[in-house]
Amino acid sequence: MADYTTIGFFLLLTISFPVIALLMARIFRPRPLQDREKLSTYECGVDTQGKTWIRFRINYFLYALVFLAFDVETVFLFPWAVQFQYLGLFAFVEMLIFIAILLVGLWYAWKEGALEWY
Repeated sequence: MADYTTIGFFLLLTISFPVIALLMARIFRPRPLQDREKLSTYECGVDTQGKTWIRFRINYFLYALVFLAFDVETVFLFPWAVQFQYLGLFAFVEMLIFIAILLVGLWYAWKEGALEWY
């Protein structure tokens, strides 16, 4: 029963911490004056011209996601490269598998046209 008490305490702490932080932020935040210009869609004061509901090509978002995936790859690749001499053959094989998985992902993105910019 003592184990459940500890788990319950941490669950209560986990739930209460963000709730208390949000309440404190709501209580102590600055309250600016709300005028018509502040409540407009764009605070800069320039009204939109033309249709504002336009469709963006999904390729731009796919291109960004592929970039993000390969950018995160460098976070995992850099520490491995720094400690390469000390890690041994097992780590080398693991990194080859990791790079192979990324190359399969790159091939799939290329095949689906996610890298086309037009």
